[in-house]
Amino acid sequence: MTTSAPTPPPPPARPPADRTAPRRPGWDLLPAEAPPPWLRPTIRIRLTVLYGGMFLIAGVLLLWIIYLLAAQALHQGSALPFRLLGANVQPTDACPNLQSSSGTTSIDRFNATVDTCMQHQRELALNTLLRRSLMALIGLTVVAFAFGYVMAGRVLSPLGRITRTARGVVSSDLKRRIELDGPDDELKELADTFDDMLDRLERSFDAQRRFVANASHELRTPLAINRTLLEVQMSDPEASADLQQLGKTLLATNERSEQLVEGLLLLARSDNELVHRKPVDVAEAASQALDQTRAEAQAKGVELRSELGEAVVQGNGVLLERIALNLVQNAVRYNTADGWVEVRTTAEGGQALLMVANTGPMVPAYEVDNLFEPFRRLRTERTGSDKGVGLGLSIARSVARAHGGFISAEPREGGGLVMRVVIPQ
Repeated sequence: MTTSAPTPPPPPARPPADRTAPRRPGWDLLPAEAPPPWLRPTIRIRLTVLYGGMFLIAGVLLLWIIYLLAAQALHQGSALPFRLLGANVQPTDACPNLQSSSGTTSIDRFNATVDTCMQHQRELALNTLLRRSLMALIGLTVVAFAFGYVMAGRVLSPLGRITRTARGVVSSDLKRRIELDGPDDELKELADTFDDMLDRLERSFDAQRRFVANASHELRTPLAINRTLLEVQMSDPEASADLQQLGKTLLATNERSEQLVEGLLLLARSDNELVHRKPVDVAEAASQALDQTRAEAQAKGVELRSELGEAVVQGNGVLLERIALNLVQNAVRYNTADGWVEVRTTAEGGQALLMVANTGPMVPAYEVDNLFEPFRRLRTERTGSDKGVGLGLSIARSVARAHGGFISAEPREGGGLVMRVVIPQ
């Protein structure tokens, strides 16, 4: 790793160019930490609350009705069938206020005390009934919530299977199917519809891959033949100067066509998510890109600066080297005399960062979004440019997406751009 002259201060933060992946503070690509499963408002939790809530409401209503009926029954059946006219009575603990009729208490007062004692016993019985019923209701509610959670999980288990299959499906691996068994209900209909969609997608992607393979052969072969014929003709010592000049022009046109074909084919291949991944150091890919661009940078008088820190990701080394090469080549070609290009790589917060900054012409902020579109250049024609075919940033964006990341661009103060690529590790 090399370290050159002091780097300029970082540019002010502006909205990223790639709107498909909004940038968060600190280049946080990954989503915020998910809440615990029991706090997420999942369908299973909502169904559990619904089942348990309905049981609780029904239990409260039933308890209230039973309480009213018991109170009415006790009131109607609690009338004494007798009145004491005179006798000795032994009081009990249930009604200790009773006294003998031979005492100082009159018969009427004795009967009133009996009525009060009976009323107290009725209230005590109702309170005991209410307290025990509430305890039973609370216990049954807990059981109802647990039972509802289990039953909701069983009912929604096909949805979990559909979700796991959908997560496991990628554009280059569409062989997985749900194949849900069971009754012919709405969930099975949903699973069958999803399987049918996967069948159509698999046929579509297979056709696309066959087209890319066939186009790769059919388009490269005639261009290679043309290049060979032109080189053979130009190697003829008897060829005139006009013929030599025509051959050079045709070779340049043929080379541009080959670059265009290679770029289109790479764009078609890199637009899909990767299946086979291996550890790749982004710093190594950036170093290879710098080595391949050094001669062109020296010819244009552009200084290359680098500060490459280790940033290992799971991905495709060839595609990651291509994304770095495209960014560095663009930074060199769209530069000014005695300008510079700075390349940095680092790993922060579980993400690999690749930054390519360069001097160059002023770039309006409203023009930045268009740079990622195929065949779009800044204030240049679609054809006739010697700086490429206009697919470099489109390929870079597709490669970043295939690795689960994104790319963004920001204008520099004083001219040029700052390109950043963020890829989760």
